[in-house]
Amino acid sequence: MIGLATSAQMRALERAEIDSGAVTGFALMERAGQGTLSAILAQWPALATRVGRAAVYCGPGNNGGDGFIIARLLAKRGWQVAVWMIGDPAALPPDARAAFDVWRGVGQVAFCNGAPETVFPGFWDEPPELIVDAILGIGLTRDLGPQINQAVSGIQQYKERRMVHPPMVAVDVPTGLCADSGRNRGNPCKYDLTVTFHTGKPGHYLADGPGLCGALAVVDIGLPSRVDPLPAEVPRLVNGPGPVGKSGGHKFDHGHALVLTGGPGRTGAARLAARGAMRIGAGLVTLGVPPAAQFEVASQITAAMLSRIADAAALESLLEDRRINALCLGPGLGRDRRAAGLVAGALASRRACVLDADAITLLAERPELVAQLHAACVLTPHAGEFARLFPDIAQRLSDVPAAGAAFSKLDATRDAARQVGCTVVFKGPDTVVAAPDGRAAIHSAAYGRAAPWLATAGAGDVLAGIVTGLLARGHAPFESACGAAWLHTQAALAFGPGLIAEDLPEALPEVLRRL
Repeated sequence: MIGLATSAQMRALERAEIDSGAVTGFALMERAGQGTLSAILAQWPALATRVGRAAVYCGPGNNGGDGFIIARLLAKRGWQVAVWMIGDPAALPPDARAAFDVWRGVGQVAFCNGAPETVFPGFWDEPPELIVDAILGIGLTRDLGPQINQAVSGIQQYKERRMVHPPMVAVDVPTGLCADSGRNRGNPCKYDLTVTFHTGKPGHYLADGPGLCGALAVVDIGLPSRVDPLPAEVPRLVNGPGPVGKSGGHKFDHGHALVLTGGPGRTGAARLAARGAMRIGAGLVTLGVPPAAQFEVASQITAAMLSRIADAAALESLLEDRRINALCLGPGLGRDRRAAGLVAGALASRRACVLDADAITLLAERPELVAQLHAACVLTPHAGEFARLFPDIAQRLSDVPAAGAAFSKLDATRDAARQVGCTVVFKGPDTVVAAPDGRAAIHSAAYGRAAPWLATAGAGDVLAGIVTGLLARGHAPFESACGAAWLHTQAALAFGPGLIAEDLPEALPEVLRRL
């Protein structure tokens, strides 16, 4: 996993390096400017072979300083560069002021007080080849004010009016994007490239972030790498699973997973989960069915085993077999008395347990079940289920903060995991996994890993099964959830458009071979 950095963590990291004497703030700014230009030319190689025209917008902080350096480097290559500044140069931080002063020795600055066409007359007669947004960076703590909003709105209006789309590049994060939550707080623009420094920020991967950022490039500016393992307070980006191969042994060496089904006509979701658990390598998988659904399930399965489980007493009897070491409840389970009894019995067994779909709704309806959750449990809610189980936390996600970073999906999942004392997987294109000890990871199906065809019925059931299979094989809950999220998307990418849920388990062997 890769460590991400919140805005506070990034500022602290830079400050510690500067205070140590290892580097100056201005030197970091130079590295950021050069790295941004290199990323731009890598994204659009044709720009490296010609002299063009660029509009650079610089804000009132250090992000603006990065912009002045980018402008200077472009001018050095022979480009015509128009720089707009928002704010008073006298109020710039020292390093940004130094970058401003150096730029003034190269070119002019216009101060934003109207539409783009009102300054540098004639510049906008033809669309520029490049627009750079270096207005706010990670420093956003509130909705955009009038002056900044006027600047970014003017850019968007110009593009719409002229029906042109010159490449737009954001420095660190797009103006208006909260670096911690991924919430867009007022920017109407869509960027083609966002260049960030040292490591990604949660907001690049959460909520509105991927849609606003366009492509994402992470530039090394020479800050020290984080220690491994990462401290709990550092959010992670899931970029692959831990070891999932087999090295021989008996089937029981790889665990025995039990997936409980609902009644007749509602067993398909559990069968999908069972297939996911088998494909990820659980040694055995048993489907626990009510007697009325026995023939329905028996006619549909081959490799999975089948056991009649009429009620909680039958489950308790089956779990006398200690080799059954992971359970999955929820997909198609229903919310009747049998289902509630099975959830209570599964939790009382203290086995590793994945609770999905109907099981999560039962938790929301029956607080006495929530009290039985334990550290070996994994909850896998989508947004609606999360809101039912954690209504107060979910409300904060929709609140508009007056100041400070917006409450994020990362914050919400961490709070939920602490509240119930187990691992929570808050699903979506920006899936967040959190453990009760504060560890949290984002699995983003965005940028090069976008798989919109995963939005199909049954895909979440397969994910629950993959988590269950990894738990059965002995992986810890947090690591099982992170690995399953990655493998789930990777299987979707391997199959491609046209995917239905049944395809996901069948795509896993090729994914595992590549690993």
